[in-house]
Amino acid sequence: MPTEPAIAQPPKAAEPAGKADEIKCSHILVKHKNSRRPSSWRCPEIIISKAEAITRLIEFRKAIIADESQFEAIARKFSDCGSAHKGGDLGFFGRGVMQRPFEETAFGLRIGELSGIVETDSGVHLILRTG
Repeated sequence: MPTEPAIAQPPKAAEPAGKADEIKCSHILVKHKNSRRPSSWRCPEIIISKAEAITRLIEFRKAIIADESQFEAIARKFSDCGSAHKGGDLGFFGRGVMQRPFEETAFGLRIGELSGIVETDSGVHLILRTG
């Protein structure tokens, strides 16, 4: 038998951005001719410039901000990453898995937040933190 009333545990605060051990993200990758591997499932030889890739992402970002449901459709149609077949979903990952600029940006996002343009050796990305 308990001898005193139970003490309610305070509700757990939401994990602040940058503090989680593992996060879940989706992304849209646009490669350019100077990418580490300038080819993808969409295109055997990528010839667009980095500036053109960035311009595409700017337009994608505007569309996503206007209607967040567009993220998955844009990723499926235009992302140069194999994750395009899953709407850009990369699943859960921890630190040390992704290229540094991608990781730093992704871990700095809050759930539901969309990044600006992130440059890596793979190309340019938009990242959406989903978990």
